[in-house]
Amino acid sequence: MGVITVKSIINDSTYQYVDNGNPKSGTAKNVYFSPDKKYVVAIFKDKQDFNQKERLTKIVTQYYNAIKTKEAGDYYLEEIYRWPTDVIEIEGKTGLIVPIYNSKFFFKKGYATSDLIQGEEKNGKWFAASKFRNKLFPLRLDESELGNWLGYFQICVNLARGVKKMHQMGLSHSDLSYNNVLVDPVTKSACMIDLDGLVVPGLFAAEVIGTADFIAPEVLATKHLGRTDPNRKLPNRLTDLHALACLIYMYLLHRHPLKGGKVHDLDTEKDDLLSMGEKALFIEHPTDATNRPKMNQISKWDTYWADVNKLPYTLTGPYLKELFNLAFIKGLHNPSERPNADMWEQALLKTTDLMQPCSNTACEQKWYVFDNTTTPKCPFCGTPHKGTLPVLDLYHQFKPSVWHPENHRLMVYNNQYLFQWHVNRNITRNERLTPAQKEPVGYFTFYNNAWVLVNQKLTGLKDLTEDKMIGINEMVILTNGKKLLLSKEDGGRVVVITMANQ
Repeated sequence: MGVITVKSIINDSTYQYVDNGNPKSGTAKNVYFSPDKKYVVAIFKDKQDFNQKERLTKIVTQYYNAIKTKEAGDYYLEEIYRWPTDVIEIEGKTGLIVPIYNSKFFFKKGYATSDLIQGEEKNGKWFAASKFRNKLFPLRLDESELGNWLGYFQICVNLARGVKKMHQMGLSHSDLSYNNVLVDPVTKSACMIDLDGLVVPGLFAAEVIGTADFIAPEVLATKHLGRTDPNRKLPNRLTDLHALACLIYMYLLHRHPLKGGKVHDLDTEKDDLLSMGEKALFIEHPTDATNRPKMNQISKWDTYWADVNKLPYTLTGPYLKELFNLAFIKGLHNPSERPNADMWEQALLKTTDLMQPCSNTACEQKWYVFDNTTTPKCPFCGTPHKGTLPVLDLYHQFKPSVWHPENHRLMVYNNQYLFQWHVNRNITRNERLTPAQKEPVGYFTFYNNAWVLVNQKLTGLKDLTEDKMIGINEMVILTNGKKLLLSKEDGGRVVVITMANQ
């Protein structure tokens, strides 16, 4: 009991933790806070062998430094990961030093009806399930904790970036699930935790097969084979991509992509193994409806999000629809076909350019993806869009005076911004953007009964339809068919305007 001092096994650093006899206890580790609450000391319950210690040492030295010293290192270590920073030993047991979670990842209110989980960490599972957001559920989360639908896209971007970075370093997570993710929809944040089980191909194999609901079908289908059997599939980069697709689907649609109404075996355990493994089938498969959720078997708390006819996955827009098809149809049993993390990141970001705010103030989701119809409406509450809606399609110059469509469009709403990544195709919207590149270069507003683009920083903005330059602090009225050149620089784009809902 009291304050205990421990020593690093790597260098001369020492750390302290408070032992009050009642640590936070997980499956594998007991967790103690430092006196200043800046870090935790997580001590493994089981003795770690030489290989396990070597893996932990590599994680806190080689891989930690590989992130810290590269571009956007601070962003990854502060926003995306809680990466362990040192390995200690005490009384023959091994432990890790991990920076404390950011305060935004602890419930301020928690449940709407009680303070039972106030101050607890915001484990990702609270926000993936639909019952915790159902107004009639006794243990629903308070509205102040739930954020809006747009926020979940940024959460998914963070997860995609976290997986992308690991894979770039040659690592795989091996146990990616909502239990190893902290989520805060209010600040649109997500952070990956429990990073001590990372798989280094050829050096350290996975020690666990993963968490139920997120284990890839090929891992479940071969788990009866011995670990050394060449046909046994163990967690790796491609199984991470299955888990990532499941997480994205669950955060946006609050249901599981494979848990439907199809029964393979009357023995529940065997049925689970088949439905998530060898016989896994996407619940929204376009040509095989046998695994659609049966609404009469769904808990009353889950019926809103479980109804795939009312809220199909296609409401996430064309880019995500394509990737969900790749992940849960083509790639479900062909791991090499699964979309990689960078594809998810770019599709999520392009989809946020298609978002519209819902005009119904009582709408729980607040945002929706433009459905590419002439009479758009919110799929969540059914409210039709009011007034005209400018749609900007982006084009790039393929060769002099030949412009190609980019399969990327920007929806306009009041006070929507235009950024450099819209203006120039050589600027990619990712974690490496400079502060200057994150500044808006123009904004859209409804002024004098017309939609206008106000130029804040563009030196080459030209109305091609009127053959007229638009100076800084000047505005241009958006009309149907109008073409605007956003930049004369290499990679500069042209936008063509369509007025929907006229």
